[in-house]
Formats: sequence, structure tokens, C-alpha cells
Amino acid sequence: MKKASLLLLLLLVLPFTSVAQTEFELEPSQSMLMTGKGAGQDGTINPYVGQDCFAIIENMGTTEVSVRVQKAGTVISTFTVLGGDSFRFKLLKDQELYLDANAKEKVKVRVGYTQMQPE
Repeated sequence: MKKASLLLLLLLVLPFTSVAQTEFELEPSQSMLMTGKGAGQDGTINPYVGQDCFAIIENMGTTEVSVRVQKAGTVISTFTVLGGDSFRFKLLKDQELYLDANAKEKVKVRVGYTQMQPE
């Protein structure tokens, strides 16, 4: 009976410990590193770390959010995702992904990653 209770407890608790955060709310003027610096520093867990992948940014709010891609501290590209829109782009293995809220309003964003298929 004790083993069955312990097993049930583990089955209920385990899913909550292994789920990575994918939705973020940024305060006005807040910037957040999503991925590229490593464990403990990244806002999200990129399951394809160490390889090229696609990043998907979904703006769940009504206010635009700025997306910044950097490599070794140098900005490679920036783009804006309008409220209610999503954008998919190639994120190379040595690049850093940042989200930047505008100066006046909070933004709510979902971040995901997909594997690149071999060509």
C-alpha cells in the first residue's frame, strides 16, 4: 500500500517539475533573455540548444513586442511582433534571443522552439 501511494504521489508531482515556462509577461521597458546564455540564465529551455532551430514568438496581448537576436553581444537583427500575431524565424545555435517590452505597456508573450528539418 505504501508503494502504491508513493507511486501515485510521484505521478502527480513529476509533470509539474519537468514543465518549462513558455509564457511571459514583461513590464513596461523590461528586457528578458530567452535563450543563448545557458542553464540558469535563460528564461526558456530550448530543447535544441547546441543546434540551429526555429524560434516561435506569439504575442498574446494587444501591444507590440520587440524581438532581438544577438551574437556575442552584437545585435544581429530586431523585429516587432504586433499584438495577436506570431512570428517564426531561424535561431542559430550560437545566438541569443531577447524580448523587449515597449516603454508604456506590459506585454504577454509565448515562446516556443521547433527543430529544423534537414534539407
